Amino acid sequence: MDSDTLRHFASFVVTLVAILDPFMAIPFYIALCANRSAPERERIARLAVLTVLMVLVGAALSGEAVLSALGTSLASFRLAGGLVLLLMALAMLQARPGGVRQTTEEASRAEEGALPGVVPLAVPLLAGPGAISTVMIAAQHDGWQNRLTVIAAIAVVCALLWLMLRLAVPIGRRLGPTGFNVATRLLGLLLAAIAVEFMAAGMKELFPALAR
Repeated sequence: MDSDTLRHFASFVVTLVAILDPFMAIPFYIALCANRSAPERERIARLAVLTVLMVLVGAALSGEAVLSALGTSLASFRLAGGLVLLLMALAMLQARPGGVRQTTEEASRAEEGALPGVVPLAVPLLAGPGAISTVMIAAQHDGWQNRLTVIAAIAVVCALLWLMLRLAVPIGRRLGPTGFNVATRLLGLLLAAIAVEFMAAGMKELFPALAR
């Protein structure tokens, strides 16, 4: 892996961590698993991470075909994806999930699902519109080598997510509500900067005169 590929890999890992925001997922995971045994909690964590992995890898592999089928340019999709990320970032700066990540109805029906590791924890809380659009955009450059780099970054972030869910109870006990809110706001600030970059790049591609 050359220096440019390594830099792109590290940058995308940081971007994906900011978008998924595992610190926001931990309180939801603890609430979902409050009355469940240890094996059930482990199963939910494993199912959630595997679902996130499959959804995001699927987005990386099929993104080009989806954009082509819809007749949508990468520039317009980058601009729309940046707007979605900005809405998520604004909600995170207020230490809340926001309607883009999870609707009120989805949150209220969380306990009704037979597979809470899939819905709502994995989708849409973690692998929601922001994460999917970001992966699709990132995978559209430099052929298969870049696509494999994106998939490797997804795998690393999913491994980190699995570790954090497994350690959710001690992490929650150590950080507390204030710690979670601070971490989420910091990731929200980072995500806002990433969203502005996405939107600026999309605007420059759609309106080349802006780049002069």
